[in-house]
Amino acid sequence: MTATPLRRRARLGAGDLLLLAEGLATLVGASLAIRLMPFRRLAAAASRGGASPDRTPDDARMRKLRWAVEAWGRRVPWRSVCFQRGLAFHRMLRRRGIDSRLHYGVSPSGEEGLSAHVWISVNGRTWLGGEEAPRFALLATFPDDRGEA
Repeated sequence: MTATPLRRRARLGAGDLLLLAEGLATLVGASLAIRLMPFRRLAAAASRGGASPDRTPDDARMRKLRWAVEAWGRRVPWRSVCFQRGLAFHRMLRRRGIDSRLHYGVSPSGEEGLSAHVWISVNGRTWLGGEEAPRFALLATFPDDRGEA
């Protein structure tokens, strides 16, 4: 028997439901910021926070946080691609003191000119957007390697 959306929701605990609520709110905020602010400014602002370079998150926690953003990214009624999802995930990580990096790259895209992509890493490991990242030339990292936003 396959699980219906209602059955799947019934299996979620209070912590998962709160995480999903945060994921949605952060994705909405990221989507609005992308529409209203220059990218460099909003990426720098999202990179601020209590990130601690010595804090190593466990894989299960990282997967849960990514899930909270990706689940909504597939379901919201507006276009949610790597920019929106990456910015939301990056913000959620930084809010928890996790020293994440938002990477911004471009690639030639035929007649369209350039395509852009965002991916998120922690301690050199890519957690979101990594499948596409090798096709893109890195232009900027937030915060940058010198610790500046």
